[in-house]
Parts: sequence; structure tokens; C-alpha cells
Amino acid sequence: MGVARYKEALSLTEHAPWARRFWDALVPYKDQVVSHPLFEEMGAGTLSLARFQDALLHFYPLVENFPKYMGLALAKTRPGVRPGHEETKNWLIGNIKIEQRHAYWYQDWAAGFGLSLERLETTTPPPAMDAVNQFLWTTGHQGTLEESIAATNLAIEWATGEWSQRVVAGVKHYAEQGRAEINRHTMAWLRAHANYDDAHPHEAMELIKRLAVDEPARQRAFTAARRGLEYYVMALDDCYWRASERSGVALPALSDAE
Repeated sequence: MGVARYKEALSLTEHAPWARRFWDALVPYKDQVVSHPLFEEMGAGTLSLARFQDALLHFYPLVENFPKYMGLALAKTRPGVRPGHEETKNWLIGNIKIEQRHAYWYQDWAAGFGLSLERLETTTPPPAMDAVNQFLWTTGHQGTLEESIAATNLAIEWATGEWSQRVVAGVKHYAEQGRAEINRHTMAWLRAHANYDDAHPHEAMELIKRLAVDEPARQRAFTAARRGLEYYVMALDDCYWRASERSGVALPALSDAE
């Protein structure tokens, strides 16, 4: 008769010196995202509605595809063969469904700011904003498991969890100004990321510690996390500075009909 096995919760451990250096070296990159003018003005209620809508619209593919990026990482797990893979598999399985739910909550947030589901689902992000999606997809396909976790669940979730704490308090200004409808549904995504996601980057770092057992693996993971944050900043810059240039620009007619 076999021994029953049960999924154990991921426990956090004290950082070894290399892991502390890894984490600390990423903080300046993460802070560039969190302190970006886009989020500063969102939190203050001073970001223009056009820029706010542009951000919600063109970041939607990142939110919608996020569970898929985690699924690519899940496919790389080899429990019982490689260290850290069993814990990573269980953690990913437990969180992919939650991330899918977050996509629906994001749709509610966007609806509160006047964006229909059709607009979200048919949007094509501009190149600079789509680069983060391309990077996460490529890393999920071609990178190692520790690279996938570092880029997706450490870099992106770490920064997002922190800026959402700032924005959640400021969104009410848009309702007071009559520019948005704010209720528990339209606030669900922000509140979830401001609270629930606080633990995710620490858990992702714990997985990296268990997966990256040698220096080359640690370097790969660090580079993936840093690059993910760099792409995040590039997307924010494009959204903040270029939104007004994109507004009102239509595609040319491509039909042969006159």
C-alpha cells in the first residue's frame, strides 16, 4: 500500500548571501516601475482619462496572458528529477486559476473607466507596450524554469503589487470627478493585487532559491528578472508619453474596394 502524499504549503526561508544580493540588486529596477509618473498621477487622481484608458487598454493583453505564461513554466517542471521542481509545480497549479480570475476582475476595472470588453479583447498594444508580452512568451518557451519564474512571478508581480497599493487609494478621485464608476467590482483587481500579491514575489524568490542551485542558473534568473522590469518601464514610458499621440489615429483603409 503506497504512502499518501499531500501538497505542502511553500515555506519561506532565510536568504543566503547570494539571494540577498540578488534581491537587493533588483530593487532599483522595481522602484522605477513603482515610482513611474503614470502610477504617481493615478494615485493622485491627476492622470488624464485618456492616458488612464490607454494604460488599461494596452496592458490588458499582459493580464489576460499572464496565466498562460505561468502555464509555460508549469510545462517545464520535472518533479522528482530536479531540485525545486515539485514545489514549483504545486505553486503554479495553485495560482494559475487565481490569475485567470484576476483577468475577469481587470475587465470590471476597465469597464468602470468606460472600456468595453470588446475593446479590450480586440486591442493591439503598441510595440513598446507589447515588448513585455513578447519577452515573457519567449522566456516561457525558450528559457529555463528559474528564468520563467524570475521574469513573470518575481519581476512583474513584485512591481505590480507595490504600485497597486499606491493606486488603490487614489482611484476614488475619478469617481468624485464623475470620470469613472467605482464600486467593489471595479476595485476588485486593484484590491487583490494590493493585498493578495504581497506574498507572491517572496514566494517566487523562494522558488528561485530552490531551482537555481549553481552560479550560472542564478545569473540567468537575475538577468531575466532585471530584463522583465526594464521592459515594464519601457511600456510605462510609452503609455505615459505617447498616449496623446495615439488618440484619434485610425488605421488606413486596406480594402481593394474604392
